[in-house]
Amino acid sequence: MNCRMILPLIAGVIGTAILLSLGTWQLQRMSWKQGVLAAIDARLSMPAIAVPADPDPVADKYLQVNVSGTLEPVELHVLGFGNGGPGFRVIAAMVLKDGRRILVDRGFIPETAKNTVRNGGAVIATGSMIWPQETDKYIAAPDRAKNIWFARNVPLMAETLGTLPLMVALHQSNNNQGITPQIPSINISNRHLEYVLTWYGLAIIWFGMTGYLLWRIKRKTV
Repeated sequence: MNCRMILPLIAGVIGTAILLSLGTWQLQRMSWKQGVLAAIDARLSMPAIAVPADPDPVADKYLQVNVSGTLEPVELHVLGFGNGGPGFRVIAAMVLKDGRRILVDRGFIPETAKNTVRNGGAVIATGSMIWPQETDKYIAAPDRAKNIWFARNVPLMAETLGTLPLMVALHQSNNNQGITPQIPSINISNRHLEYVLTWYGLAIIWFGMTGYLLWRIKRKTV
């Protein structure tokens, strides 16, 4: 082998190996993510049960629960968009029959209904237990004077309304009062197949370019 071919060959082998390993890692991540999404889908389709005595934010996320008790009239409004345009998600405190106070996401109202008086009251509902991760350093603090929140911040909302740091997103309720319940959305990105194809594609290109370079070097030395 020509000595001029050794360095390109080493670079080609190492580069191809790295790109293939990244593709394989993304393939493993894709399999794991598909398992997570399948588990969530299964949980969303399970029959509703009572709210656990000691809910776990990981094990019980998206668990379907039956809740009954009293909705309090004080609301927190989270800015958002519905099919008809801008509006708010309505977050309220609910006192369960066993005395526990929890947060409930009652659903969506259009912007025009923000100042409508809703009295809360007795409710029997079904929903999903959620711990939304919507806050980061880029999300503005709530405008408490105007009662406009920019994310569902469960710990801060629980402190504000004096509840447990637990939220149930209602999707069936006998006391909607003009609020449209929302099925919880699963905000988990799964673009790993795209990444797999990208890394494996780059590995093929790198391998092909290495072969072409070695061929050129060989031709020049003939």
